[in-house]
Amino acid sequence: MQLDIYQVDAFTKTLFSGNPAAVVPLADALPEATMQLIAAENNLSETAFFYPVEGGYYLRWFTPTSEVPLCGHATLASARVVFDFLERDADLVHFNSASGWLTVRKLSSGLQLDFPRINYAACDTPLAVKEALSFQPTECYIASADSNIMVVLDSEQRVRDLRPNIRALDALKEQGLIVTAKADRVRQPDDSALMLDFVSRYFAPAFGIDEDPVTGSIHCVLTPFWAARLDKTELVARQVSPRGGDLVCSLNEDRVLISGDARLYMKGQIFI
Repeated sequence: MQLDIYQVDAFTKTLFSGNPAAVVPLADALPEATMQLIAAENNLSETAFFYPVEGGYYLRWFTPTSEVPLCGHATLASARVVFDFLERDADLVHFNSASGWLTVRKLSSGLQLDFPRINYAACDTPLAVKEALSFQPTECYIASADSNIMVVLDSEQRVRDLRPNIRALDALKEQGLIVTAKADRVRQPDDSALMLDFVSRYFAPAFGIDEDPVTGSIHCVLTPFWAARLDKTELVARQVSPRGGDLVCSLNEDRVLISGDARLYMKGQIFI
């Protein structure tokens, strides 16, 4: 069997930045074990597989070690493959998934994800997080849908400079760690420049990802959090990993719209 495979850099306008995702379009579903083996072989933070169903495509996401229920950058990458290779005249693609129906819209500059809002609640800081950060964060929250832990730091620079003990985070098991802060200079409503509102980083060693370069799905909880803090529903974000990536986020009741660009890096074939 031969399968097409694409590698796309998501949440960036330029190659060699953003978050690389592998995308494998299918005619029909593959065995789950085969998809996991392909994802492990790719060794990227996510490999996306999709196949046609009534109303669009069914989409699944695999890290090198496990399947996940929601992934932003690999959805963006999948939509780029659909628009550039499978449905060139389309302006909208629908993906069904473990998180329900998701849509991606083609914009004049980039693509826009329509994702579910994820709520959050205050919690005690897990011991693993304290050990990984070597200090006690003043604010800690747990995301309702995916159980990610989110801590808030006092400055953008502290998020950028953070060097956590990744192995301490192994104890979180099926949880990742979101670290976020308000941008050093918050964008005002009348600003015309694309100034940042907040920054973040994401660590998920339990899923085989020590640090994810850009994570669309965590912005489903970051957007409502910072929307409440900054009293605005349109926000500009940057994930300040070494590769980095840019996202424009909009809170719309129980949905979060996440916009960004994506660039094709490579196309090839898998032989199995």
